[in-house]
Amino acid sequence: MTAKQIEGVLEPLAELRVKVFRDWPYLYEGSPDYERSYLRRYAESEGAVVVAALAGKQLVGAATGQPLAGEVAEFRDPFEAAGFDPATIFYFAESVLDAQWRGQGLGHGFFDAREAHARALGFDRAAFCAVIRPMDHPARPKDYRPLDPFWRKRGYLPVEGLTVGFDWPDVGETASSRKRMQVWMRDGLLSGAG
Repeated sequence: MTAKQIEGVLEPLAELRVKVFRDWPYLYEGSPDYERSYLRRYAESEGAVVVAALAGKQLVGAATGQPLAGEVAEFRDPFEAAGFDPATIFYFAESVLDAQWRGQGLGHGFFDAREAHARALGFDRAAFCAVIRPMDHPARPKDYRPLDPFWRKRGYLPVEGLTVGFDWPDVGETASSRKRMQVWMRDGLLSGAG
């Protein structure tokens, strides 16, 4: 979905983000009101995309993206400081998927669709961020499997030294605190190279 098509999924996507990001590793104490306001930018941003996974009419997952140049300066600045031109990068913002639908290939579908959209806009490079949490964090589930191997198989690598910061309240907290996010990047979208 692009442009005004996105309007139709903003409400269920806000609810899904609050639900999914409450879990490890984000531990986000979210609010649907904030989420609706945050997500509206995808309906208003040139080049933005929302890839929706539906079960019938119910939204069970979604992935978003937009040209990095359309992001807020606070987010773009670390890329520029590391020598990257935001105008050359398509940013994959979030992927959220209800737990019961995981392990069925939808994650690949989210990446495939966003990469195709980025290529159609002429982008050769894509990036996303993943929250950094300590290995010994008390909320880390014993059976947690990081997504690093999945991302690496798709050609994405962490960019050494490139992190961005976001503020949000952890579950059970009322005040926001800064979270570091590791930037992962892939070049060669247009050529198919990883």
